[in-house]
Amino acid sequence: MKKLLFFFALLPALASAQLVSPDTFLGYELGTQFTAHARVAAYFRQVSAAAKNVRLVSYGKSYEGRELIAAFISSEENIAKLEKIRENNLAMTGLGEQTALMAEAPAILWMSYNVHGNEANSTETAMKVLYDLASGRENISKWLRNTVVVIDPCLNPDGRERYISWYTSVAGARPNPDPAAREHAEPWPGGRTNHYYFDLNRDWAWQTQQETAARLRLYNQWMPQVHVDFHEQSYNEPYYFAPAAEPVHRDITPWQRSFQVVAGKNNARYFDANGWQYFTKERFDLLYPSYGDTYPLYNGAIGMTYEQGGIGAGLTVVTADGDTLTLKDRIAHHHTTSLATLETVSQHAPRLISEFKKYFEAAMAPKTEYRSYLVKGDDQVRISALTALLDKNQIRYKFGGDAFVPGFSYETMKMERVRVGRNDLIINSRQPKSVLVNVLFEPQTYVADSNTYDITAWALPYAYGMKAYALKEPLTGTFDAMEDVAAGGAAPDARAYAWVLKCRGYEDMRLVEALQRQGVKFRIADDDFAIADQSFARGSLLVYRNENERSVSGLVKRLEDAARQYKRDFVSISSGFAARGRDLGSSPYRVMRRPRIGVVSGPETAAQGLGEIWHFLEQELGLQATLVNGSVLAGNLDLHKFNTLVIPDGNYRSLPAEALGNWVATGGRLIVIGGAAEALTGKKPFDLKMKMRPEEKNAVSQRKYNEKENFSESIPGAIYRVHMDKTHPLSFGMTGGLYYSVKTDDMIFEYLKEGYNVGSVDETSFRAGMAGSKVRARLKDGALLSVQPLGKGQVVYMADDPVFRSFWYSGKQLLVNALFF
Repeated sequence: MKKLLFFFALLPALASAQLVSPDTFLGYELGTQFTAHARVAAYFRQVSAAAKNVRLVSYGKSYEGRELIAAFISSEENIAKLEKIRENNLAMTGLGEQTALMAEAPAILWMSYNVHGNEANSTETAMKVLYDLASGRENISKWLRNTVVVIDPCLNPDGRERYISWYTSVAGARPNPDPAAREHAEPWPGGRTNHYYFDLNRDWAWQTQQETAARLRLYNQWMPQVHVDFHEQSYNEPYYFAPAAEPVHRDITPWQRSFQVVAGKNNARYFDANGWQYFTKERFDLLYPSYGDTYPLYNGAIGMTYEQGGIGAGLTVVTADGDTLTLKDRIAHHHTTSLATLETVSQHAPRLISEFKKYFEAAMAPKTEYRSYLVKGDDQVRISALTALLDKNQIRYKFGGDAFVPGFSYETMKMERVRVGRNDLIINSRQPKSVLVNVLFEPQTYVADSNTYDITAWALPYAYGMKAYALKEPLTGTFDAMEDVAAGGAAPDARAYAWVLKCRGYEDMRLVEALQRQGVKFRIADDDFAIADQSFARGSLLVYRNENERSVSGLVKRLEDAARQYKRDFVSISSGFAARGRDLGSSPYRVMRRPRIGVVSGPETAAQGLGEIWHFLEQELGLQATLVNGSVLAGNLDLHKFNTLVIPDGNYRSLPAEALGNWVATGGRLIVIGGAAEALTGKKPFDLKMKMRPEEKNAVSQRKYNEKENFSESIPGAIYRVHMDKTHPLSFGMTGGLYYSVKTDDMIFEYLKEGYNVGSVDETSFRAGMAGSKVRARLKDGALLSVQPLGKGQVVYMADDPVFRSFWYSGKQLLVNALFF
């Protein structure tokens, strides 16, 4: 196995540095003001230069260019052999070289601060904790003899900087504790999220964001035994620490659950001594796999979330109980649990190491219901995208074989026999990341308690829209890679009648847009066709030589260069005479317009819904969209500068229906998602209607005071199969017409009487997750995707977010189809 090297850049030392406290370095007492990220990074450098037991690592940059850093702190002896400790830790997992293990390996405690930018106490605390660990106090030095501590002071520097810059700009000479003061009412979009408005605490497994991907590269090179994620919640809440609430995923081991209790009791001991209020076992569950506590748990660690009351508190605020909560108080609480957790880890280090080793030994002999997973290789582009995600998570896989095997079909939810093809992807659960494999692929998540904090279904075959099977027997696979994946770059025939790009996925739009910028005109095939013995599917894109040569100089060279750059091939065809389907001069080959995209933003728009679209257009398609404030839609905004307008999900009080309708009628394409679609219902000229809820009998509440919440009306992120009209352009690129949607509400449309009901659901559509009985009764016999022609333009209605958290891969194809086709 190739050796894993720890080659992240070590930050340069400062000459002749002496260890100083944060207060001395910053020139003010911690808690009296917020500290800019650059000053935090400078302090970490200063400590690293001054302390022999600290090593600082630079592991990446945020989207706005801020440095991501992590400090490794232990005894001087451990720091001197830090790389050996890392290699030993990976050897225990089976992910590194299998070398002789250290006799007394230290436990690794990783502490992550400030993943949500406006939970700003955490980073201040991180400086105080770093100083204490570097200063060599007797009890801490003892703990560090058998523990390596990793401190990441700020996982989300862009969001944090957005928050503290705003706070500084509105606060007076003295902080105002009155909750009505504007410094306690953060404006849209807030500092919680990163540059693209993503919640980084829900991105661990998916790694869609630059900051997360960089952090997980470092994390997976270390695989700690304990990970703590420091947060804040409403300032009216007391402190929360583990043990966690139900539901707890069944793959979380008894040891992992019991250690949460051990850590919680030690935290409680210190809080009791200080008379500080706290709670445990409520609200924060352990199910969704992409949190800062669950992802470590599914990777063999003890993952825990700590929550201090403080969002919106600024430097000081009067709580609902009449107490005054200061930033100093919040720092003291997080500082206490930081050190108490270190104490707990040190006291139990040998047991943590032995249980960690047992965890990965058990992974090589899993006792799960499904022993392997088979994803059909019908779409090599999607297979490549899926394996890229598996690689990020160090999940091993193989391809192909020659067998017929029984398996549970994700599509039909029945046992079927399936033949293994050469390019079929096989993931065997007998591997170090066995638990994570099972969690990410299990067809139905087992949920013991419906009171979950997040979505309850995420299985990757549904997210990628691919035929797949869960197998009860182990299947190992034969090949390391797919075969016959086109390398791209073949020279187009200069004498061709036309050139065809067989669209393989939304990624091809990068090539298309690059050529459109150079003036190349594409046409879209709305139907299947064949020229001579070459067959092409609907959704293929054509470049006609004659109509392009007149306006684009060096056309063939431009096509050749683009094909080489994007590793794609244009198929040269010598005639417009079709052996099957319509001739190339017929109406099904319409001109593809280059989208000029506007995206509505502002306080009525859901920031994360906006961010998902913004990130997708810029980072994945390479397009420059114009973000416009929704408040100017009905005012002086010239909509005709766009030919495509996207209105993300949100809570819109008033969309200018008449102005939007007039623009669509002149040829515009309007894409409305979730709450934006709902805001246009009943407003002319839009024909969309929401499917009404049936009247409930006995509507008077019968709920008892201590009774649990009635979950018949809840749907915390379930997966539904959408029946697609395979002939409609919105279905282009959908393998076998498969599309699944994440439902987080009961929104469903009445069927359009005039238009196209492209994606519908019925009583068979539910696939995975939790959906209350009343919600499931409503989510049938209606549409989730509809298209209304309006004058020369059209309106695309989407009930659900197609690019949910950016890990919902197949929805990206759907959005591209809406934008381009």
